[in-house]
Amino acid sequence: MSPAPHTQLLVGGRIYSASAPDATAMAVTDGTVVWVGQDRPGRALHPDAEIVDLHGAFVAPGFVDTHVHTTSHGLALTGLDLTDAVDRDDALRRVRAHADAHDDAVIWGHGWDETRWPDPTPPTTADLDAAAPARLVYLGRIDAHSAAASSALRAAAEPLDELAGFDPQQPLTAAAHHAVRGAARRGLTAAQRARARLAALDDFAAHGYVAVHECAGPDISGLDDFTELLGTDHPVQVRGYWGQAVRTGEEAAELLAETGADALGGDLFVDGSIGSHTAALARPYDDLPDCCGTTYLTEDELTAHVRACTSAGIQAGFHVIGDAATTAAVAAFETVAAEFGGPALAARGHRLEHVESLTVAQAEVLSRYGVIASMQPSFDALWGGADGMYAQRLGADRAAALNAFAPLAATGLALAFGSDAPVTAPRPWPMLRAAVHHRTEGSGISPRAAFAAATRGAWRAGGVRDGLAGTLDPGAPASYAIWEVGELVVSAPKDSVQRWSTDPRSRVAPLPDLTPGTADPVLVRSVHRGRVVYAR
Repeated sequence: MSPAPHTQLLVGGRIYSASAPDATAMAVTDGTVVWVGQDRPGRALHPDAEIVDLHGAFVAPGFVDTHVHTTSHGLALTGLDLTDAVDRDDALRRVRAHADAHDDAVIWGHGWDETRWPDPTPPTTADLDAAAPARLVYLGRIDAHSAAASSALRAAAEPLDELAGFDPQQPLTAAAHHAVRGAARRGLTAAQRARARLAALDDFAAHGYVAVHECAGPDISGLDDFTELLGTDHPVQVRGYWGQAVRTGEEAAELLAETGADALGGDLFVDGSIGSHTAALARPYDDLPDCCGTTYLTEDELTAHVRACTSAGIQAGFHVIGDAATTAAVAAFETVAAEFGGPALAARGHRLEHVESLTVAQAEVLSRYGVIASMQPSFDALWGGADGMYAQRLGADRAAALNAFAPLAATGLALAFGSDAPVTAPRPWPMLRAAVHHRTEGSGISPRAAFAAATRGAWRAGGVRDGLAGTLDPGAPASYAIWEVGELVVSAPKDSVQRWSTDPRSRVAPLPDLTPGTADPVLVRSVHRGRVVYAR
């Protein structure tokens, strides 16, 4: 005999629901939202429900981060985080102190960014050897596309001197970086990985995320870590992306079965990053005139991967940042669309990660084929602006065109937001604020659109297309977070056309104030499909 349904009635709050924008109560039965509305009718309709008094708290759909590297984020949380190192000497002091205090087989550091230092000189091999003699030291740059490595770690990797991106003293990029990262990864113990994974998942949970998309691959995390992560019992749901190119539908299906992945995309590298001079550009970097970046996959290889995944019914995707890489990826989708038809592509919900250089014309093409743009608003907050890293690397004009959320969204392109943790911290409210208050005039989107990209859009990017996931409308999965927050407001886009009324009588659901300088909401509790994810 099956147990009787259990209903909770949340009352006395402010519920973010399009179907009932002025709702103060929500009923949840066995992990599904069954009703939203006002307190009094809620109590009358659900007389036997367990009552949960919200005491004025704000209830909204739980966040989904569409691009994370879970174990790497956890290693930064539990190990050597260099994101706020003020200069090279400060970074090296931290390495020295960490080496003295820990006997881990590998000293894994992350987050240094020489473009924010007074002297933009990165750590050298000799620097690390002096700070931690004879130790395996891996210090990933903030963008995770280059790293400083000690002599001991270099020796543990495959021969590096013939690989692209090798330098005996300077940080390694491209293939040399992948090789040394692999050596560092192999040096981590299972206990280190498990501790890091748990720390990261707990961190996601503590900031309102109910699900994340792990973007793994052979050059990123390795299969052991990926399968361990997918097997971890934690209330934060993990959807796994494996970044490895295939050429046939049969090969795609076999790889999916072998890895346990949900899709073949994520960080399937077409190029690298702007900060490491490895994003593939159509014309050279302003600060490195003989360099146009690095290309890992040809347009033919991209086309073969999209074709194989489309024929096998598998979601595909690529990591693209530079304009040359983006152009190649868009061309690949166009080629496969000509073969299979646009609806066949749209049915798969293929993705592009980052797409910082995407143009409006390219977005119009992708929107026709249902390709989703998985983007990171915090990149602009960190590196945008007239004096930011983007401008240093590309010049002001090219920098100003990056991450143009509003123009891209206006084409109908579906947006989904994430952090790329540990590149930026998985903090949803600062991320939304960055999307709204873009450093380039006209590129910011409304709070409502930004919130949708981090909830409904993120579920859609993960293959959930029921029209309800990421909402608190009746019939939706009960995946929600309860926040302590001050005033709720209905805001128009900061610097673009207003598409709905901000008048309270318009029944548009309000959100927390995302004006710069306002306090972030404080998480009280979150639930995913009836399971508690976080409780303060």
